[in-house]
Amino acid sequence: MMQAVQISEKVYWVGAIDWNIRDFHGYSTKRGTTYNAYLIMSEKPTLIDTVKKEFYDEMMERIQSVIDPKKIQIIISNHSEMDHSGALPQAVEAIEPEEVYVSDMGFKDITAQFHRDLKLKTVKTGDRIDVGGDTVSFVEARMLHWPDSMFSYLEKENVLFTNDVFGMHYATGKLFDDENEERLWLYEAEKYYANIVLPYSDIVLRFLAQVQKMGLSPKMIAPDHGFIWRKDPSKIINLYAKWASQAPNNKAVVVYDTMWGSTEKMACYITDGLRAGGTVVKQLSMHSNHRSDVVTELLDASALIIGSPVLNSNIFPAMADVLCYLKGLRKKGLVGAAFGSYGWNGAPIDELTKMLESMNVQVVAPAIKSPFVPDENIKKQCRDLGLLVSQKIAEKLK
Repeated sequence: MMQAVQISEKVYWVGAIDWNIRDFHGYSTKRGTTYNAYLIMSEKPTLIDTVKKEFYDEMMERIQSVIDPKKIQIIISNHSEMDHSGALPQAVEAIEPEEVYVSDMGFKDITAQFHRDLKLKTVKTGDRIDVGGDTVSFVEARMLHWPDSMFSYLEKENVLFTNDVFGMHYATGKLFDDENEERLWLYEAEKYYANIVLPYSDIVLRFLAQVQKMGLSPKMIAPDHGFIWRKDPSKIINLYAKWASQAPNNKAVVVYDTMWGSTEKMACYITDGLRAGGTVVKQLSMHSNHRSDVVTELLDASALIIGSPVLNSNIFPAMADVLCYLKGLRKKGLVGAAFGSYGWNGAPIDELTKMLESMNVQVVAPAIKSPFVPDENIKKQCRDLGLLVSQKIAEKLK
């Protein structure tokens, strides 16, 4: 039988580890993920969240290592997305809890997903429930990152359950922050923020201010993905505040694809100009990089320069893919430009400029277009573009 892990006097981790998942809604999860669920062993045993339905048995085994599941009286669902609510109907059927608590939007979402009467009860910010010997209070966290999202706070134990917020896709057998290598988890935390939370950065800043005003200072933060923050929960809170601010940095990202190498040559000269201007640069070919890694690099960048060859009178498919993805994540404060090579129709390269404008990127120069292989004049234009973008970033940093 798989075992629960005690994380505080009354709280046990009863989740599941997904070592093998490599794609999560188009987001590359090279290190897998976890689906964290928590059991509060109070006078009224309470389950916080469930797991993806495929991992129901693993969760139930962990619960059984502590308590007969039938003795659980309360289930709280902080987030209705299927990786946390997928096992909820089975859990309700097996456990037969007295109460199942969700937010108002959680009620709508879970009902629409399962089309079953799970006898849900709704709660809102400020509501509190007695779990016998302790109290769970609720804070709605709408659009972090779904409308139904909420936090649950175990008051005496001072443990904050935050669903997807402050988590990361990171499969690990080491359950706490102080047990994991920062060089590994920091990238995964950045990647999670960039690919999941970035569009809601303004909401993050308002929510952090709200939590501070409420006086919440948890000794432990227990998210639904990744590990649990017990040594220094303020570390991830401060990182969220930093990422949400989207403050300008002297960094540019050059994203492109190439067919016969011409667009790549142009990218190299742009990168050389950026470097000469003193800008940190990441040059990413979509032939060898995933869209989710591109947006991770863009998280702390101030410039986005995009390039594409022309295929069938259109931009290259890999570029259409990454630009559609980036647009949805709504990164703010970028300057940028476009470039590309073509054989007999250069018009599609101008579409790259329009795409940047639709993403609210400040375009600093017309697109550079090279017929077939770039000549010395095009190479110079590309290097000069890199210098210009570097200059524009410097102006933003003043």
